[in-house]
Amino acid sequence: MGLDIHNPVFFISAALILSFAGGVLIFPDSAGGILTGARDWTLQHFDWFFVVSTNIFFLFCVFLGFSKVGNIRLGGPDAKPEFGTLSWLSMLFSAGVGIGLVFYGSAEPTAYYTAWSGTPLGVAPMTPEAERLAFSATIFHWGVTPWAVYSVIGLALAFFTFNKGLPLTIRSTFYPLLGERVWGWPGHIIDLMAVVATLFGLATSLGLGAKQAASGLHFLFGIDNGLGTQVVLIMGITSLAVFSVVRGLDGGVRFLSNINIVLAILLLLFVIIAGPTLHILKGFGIHTITYPLDSLRLSNWIGREDTDWFHGWTIFYWAWWISWSPFVGMFIARVSRGRTIREFLIAVMVVPVIVAVVWFTAFGTSAIDQVKEGVGVLPDGISDVSLVLFQMLENLPLHQISSFVAIVLLIVFFVTSSDSGSLVIDSITAGGKLHAPVPQRIFWATMEGLIAIVLLVGGGSAALSSLQAGAITTGLPFTLVLLACCVSLYRGLREELAGQS
Repeated sequence: MGLDIHNPVFFISAALILSFAGGVLIFPDSAGGILTGARDWTLQHFDWFFVVSTNIFFLFCVFLGFSKVGNIRLGGPDAKPEFGTLSWLSMLFSAGVGIGLVFYGSAEPTAYYTAWSGTPLGVAPMTPEAERLAFSATIFHWGVTPWAVYSVIGLALAFFTFNKGLPLTIRSTFYPLLGERVWGWPGHIIDLMAVVATLFGLATSLGLGAKQAASGLHFLFGIDNGLGTQVVLIMGITSLAVFSVVRGLDGGVRFLSNINIVLAILLLLFVIIAGPTLHILKGFGIHTITYPLDSLRLSNWIGREDTDWFHGWTIFYWAWWISWSPFVGMFIARVSRGRTIREFLIAVMVVPVIVAVVWFTAFGTSAIDQVKEGVGVLPDGISDVSLVLFQMLENLPLHQISSFVAIVLLIVFFVTSSDSGSLVIDSITAGGKLHAPVPQRIFWATMEGLIAIVLLVGGGSAALSSLQAGAITTGLPFTLVLLACCVSLYRGLREELAGQS
């Protein structure tokens, strides 16, 4: 059959996913109410836990980077990198935050500045302080903190797989704590949680992304943005993802990731040149300084005057990053063999902060300047977050070309997220093997698209919102998984260092 199934993870995860999708499809309102309630309870009672945990992850990664273990090479002293540095960095961004940068580059700073959903720390909207915090909060959400989350699980998986010879699955990070029990039901449950969270997160993003891409096509070309267009987009993205996963990491994901990085750089340079260039260049320096200065205030959860904003944005993001960490962590581990731990941490934590500062400054400054000057429709208020990028580009030269490039970039980012996610799920359900058979890759890539289509057709926005709420809720137990990863990783690195001395 050409299959390499790790029983019972494959069958149980497939059954759970299909059953859950069917339940949401049949009872969207009930499922939505249950999951939304779980999400609200999680955000309300565990905001402190998310903040404390993410700070622990960051400090732990800094400690590792500056300690002697930073010299340890993933795969052993003689291991060579599988991919060139540019391709490696491109794949990190394509799998991690590429989609979010495209959609929220203009929207998030503008939303905070105009108080579309409240302002950070409750400052008065459309003031200099609101503008400063709009950028600090946005970079805070997309900078070093989420990548510290990814670094912990990614580094743990890479170390135990390439240095200790364990399978590339989440359960392997628990070996120092559970021993041989990781190969039994405790390990099965851990891997099942990873598969379910990853697939539902990808299907939700694919469905929401199709709705947003359809809105962009409607805005640019007048194409109907209804259900039919959204389904066609998902089918097209899924077909490209299937083609990519069949070709594998080298011929598929790496190729598309390189396209992504070129298109992203071109769009970024265009906005810097065509937008308020001097303000953007000045903002690079200002936001590099204000982001770390404001991070302590933004991290504080005690006595907040902006509780709704804090829960709706910061805690939502922390839970969302953590729920996605099995997917992104496994993928960056998969492509990072041959790198030293220090090199890994610099690439995964420091470089994304630089990119976040540059990207959000360029796109956010362009949009906020239009608000200040009363140009276009943005001064009238944000009507649809998914349209802010296109509404900003509309007031720049060659807006049809730049908007089309943005749509293409968005679609390719969806493809790379889908195919890299499929490779990750395939690895888990095949028992951690790095090169599972092609039919399984096709199965998981197709499953993502089919679930997204079924949920759009049957449940609409209610079903997708329910899945999104479920992904947030899964962030709570996965926080414990990540904390355990820190303990396991430290034990393993200490033993490795002792063995080399």
